Amino acid sequence: MDRDQHELQFLGFLGVYRETSKIILKWRRIFAQITLALILPLCVVFLAHSAVSQLLFFRIASDEFDRDTSNGSPGNRDLSRMLKKEWVVFCLFKLGYFISVFIFSLLSTLAVVYTVACIYVAKHITFKKIMSVVPRVWKRLMVTFLWSFAPFFAFVVVAGSLLIEWVFNVAVSQVRPRLGIAMLVILLILYIIAFVYSTMIWQLASVITVLEDVYGRKAMVKSRRLIKGKMGILVGFSLGVLVWFALVQALFDCFLVFDLFPVIGINIGVGLICLLLLLMVVLFDLVVQTVIYFVCKSYHHENIDKSSLSDYLEVYLGDSVPLKAHSVQLEQLHV
Repeated sequence: MDRDQHELQFLGFLGVYRETSKIILKWRRIFAQITLALILPLCVVFLAHSAVSQLLFFRIASDEFDRDTSNGSPGNRDLSRMLKKEWVVFCLFKLGYFISVFIFSLLSTLAVVYTVACIYVAKHITFKKIMSVVPRVWKRLMVTFLWSFAPFFAFVVVAGSLLIEWVFNVAVSQVRPRLGIAMLVILLILYIIAFVYSTMIWQLASVITVLEDVYGRKAMVKSRRLIKGKMGILVGFSLGVLVWFALVQALFDCFLVFDLFPVIGINIGVGLICLLLLLMVVLFDLVVQTVIYFVCKSYHHENIDKSSLSDYLEVYLGDSVPLKAHSVQLEQLHV
């Protein structure tokens, strides 16, 4: 990152995009190692989850249909027992998926944020050093994630319930179709806005947790304060990543889940393309988060002393004495 800190506050959407691209290309070897070790398993789990969960769900739906149509027959009891086992397998699979995504997301975020920070302070970095940092930071990052996830999960449950209830009411009541569709669109827009806002706060809070001596609720509060003034950039990148994820998911589902084009060679090729696209999107998103952190700090005139930050990063390696919060955090400059 060759720019002076005071120049970072003037970076817009394209400026952040160019800066992120330069960092990834210049340090492509270290980012390739992080991608293969941490981001690749995350993306494989994400795509495999889609295929396996659909397969399990269709099997459960088929068995439930058979049970309902064979009510009273001798095989009905066997189908009921089989369905219970299938639901247990489905729930265990979902639990394993969430745990795997949780672990690899934390590790990927930690590795990329630490790497970009080392690049920012011109500190020598190797993949071995990055992996040695993981045991020292992952607990703090997990606390921040849980503080972010709890309200976010509650919001998803409530919002999802409202959407389902509204769709059901429109389907069975006398609500006019046009009014029902209009309200459904409004609810979906509000849901997307809240989802993107929550994601932005969580992502920036994760960067703060790695680079500053705050985590959990304090990191969330600081994240909300830092995004003020740069909301447009954050929204643009968040929506862009969301759209890319949706497109990759749709392409993968069409060819490998629903098998709309039953040609094995084409399906394998599309699957590899989806995996490659997902790797690029995840890596770019993680680097962008860290770059935006420095942009937001500069915008709020919070000076980052590179020597103090370098010493703070060295603490994770156990090579220096831990710094106090005020040593790392960085004074506010009034311009």
